[in-house]
Amino acid sequence: MEHADHVALIRGGVPGPGGLWADIGAGAGAFTLALADLLGPDGKILAIDRDERALRHLATAMAARFPAVALRTIVADYTRPLDLPPLDGIVAANTLHFLPSPARAAVLTRLRGYLRPGGRLILVEYNIARGNPWVPHPFTYDTWETMADRAGFGDTRLLARRPSRTLREIYAAASEVPSHDAPPYSGLSRADR
Repeated sequence: MEHADHVALIRGGVPGPGGLWADIGAGAGAFTLALADLLGPDGKILAIDRDERALRHLATAMAARFPAVALRTIVADYTRPLDLPPLDGIVAANTLHFLPSPARAAVLTRLRGYLRPGGRLILVEYNIARGNPWVPHPFTYDTWETMADRAGFGDTRLLARRPSRTLREIYAAASEVPSHDAPPYSGLSRADR
């Protein structure tokens, strides 16, 4: 897929320019760059991945293509608690399929806690229930609707689909934290905020 495909997949889930977003499991940053394109110069992005080398590559690409977008790279495992400020959105592109169901449910609850009320989680995933050694635990959009609901998200909707050479089709979906939710967990006490 090209940059335009990445942008087209997530465009419907990004409400407008600006805001503070995170890309979990960012890797070399294909979807971080797409997010930067959509957020514009008022956007701020936290790119989180365990691979420091990939994040360095991402930082170089961002500086060249979207120098006005603020990027902070964080070398960390997104499946463990992170010290993040309240976020407007999170992109989880081709990353949750590495986790089996029980671990994925715990991570989704944690991700929801990082989001402000009304914040969005944009998921990009292969639309198939059976994986392979490289994509061990993919899940369909129908399964995502159920998972998102169980994790406390609302307003889940399909954003886009694209053919995939790897596993037939890839989709993007957006889910929101209900606006009436309590303030999200940020890893900081109220006195520290």
